[in-house]
Amino acid sequence: MKQIYALFFLFLFFGCKPETKLTNMKNKIVIAHRGASGYLPEHTMEAKVMAHAMNPDYIEQDLVLSKDDVPVVIHDIYLDDVTDVTEKFPERQREDKRFYVIDFTFDELQRLNVTERFDPKTGKQIYPNRFPKGKGSFKLHSFQQEIELIQGLNASTGKNIGIYPEIKNPEFHHQNEKDIAKITLNILSEYGYKTKNDKCMFQCFDAKELERARKELKSNLFLVQLIEFPEETKQLKHFATYADGLGPWYKQILDKKEGTRWQFTTLVEEAHKLGLKVHPYTFRSDQLDEFYSFEEMMQVLLFEADVDGGFTDFPDKMVQYLTKQ
Repeated sequence: MKQIYALFFLFLFFGCKPETKLTNMKNKIVIAHRGASGYLPEHTMEAKVMAHAMNPDYIEQDLVLSKDDVPVVIHDIYLDDVTDVTEKFPERQREDKRFYVIDFTFDELQRLNVTERFDPKTGKQIYPNRFPKGKGSFKLHSFQQEIELIQGLNASTGKNIGIYPEIKNPEFHHQNEKDIAKITLNILSEYGYKTKNDKCMFQCFDAKELERARKELKSNLFLVQLIEFPEETKQLKHFATYADGLGPWYKQILDKKEGTRWQFTTLVEEAHKLGLKVHPYTFRSDQLDEFYSFEEMMQVLLFEADVDGGFTDFPDKMVQYLTKQ
């Protein structure tokens, strides 16, 4: 814990101050994708503290249930691409050679060391210029622990940074007789996140499960339907019957580039007509693909395409860019 708070105060005094007012952001929101994951291993407490000091609007949490039904903050249902599970529990792999969060108790999971994301087949780090793989001392943590951290930092700094949880692969959880949506929504309610005014956005790729959250589980939170595939862009009218926002892959917004100008699909325009906010993923300064700079990426998507905000591994860079607009 000393490591976490030392990190926070470092960025407090040398980075963004708690009293910084983001007065000219044109209503665009910044979502710290897996925390400040461009700088520290994703979804670690340290990455969340660093993100909080950077003044995003929201910090994201991906959630998977442990064997004993604890929501664990981790990006996938697998453990072997961000931890040393193959060394600590080599006998616990399934027939597909993967190691699953759901096969471990929370106490067992806390024995693992977390590292920068890597390819489990080759061992190579996915983003080679980020925090060095295998260095540092990072651990997994529960959703409750992260909520308490963020709410505690909000109280001590006077900020009001929200949370943006995503339940991962709910169908897989149902197949294992676990209801991740119900468990997560109950925890959110216990911590005061009950309505659209409570600085919490709840997201999922599974449209059936997100609709269930609204209609069967009676959630009044701001719900965001994540999408990835082309055919899903044709279902916006249905999404708008239960969701408040849309989280597309940013490439679904881009059409083609003519000279120096980008042309866009109709996705953002259609979503806005239906009253859906649009928060694309993921803005990465070290994975630009179509863009020649991170600034171009932000300008094109945030302002020319007119999305309402975005998920970024580099929340400091997006906050700084927006405050200059």
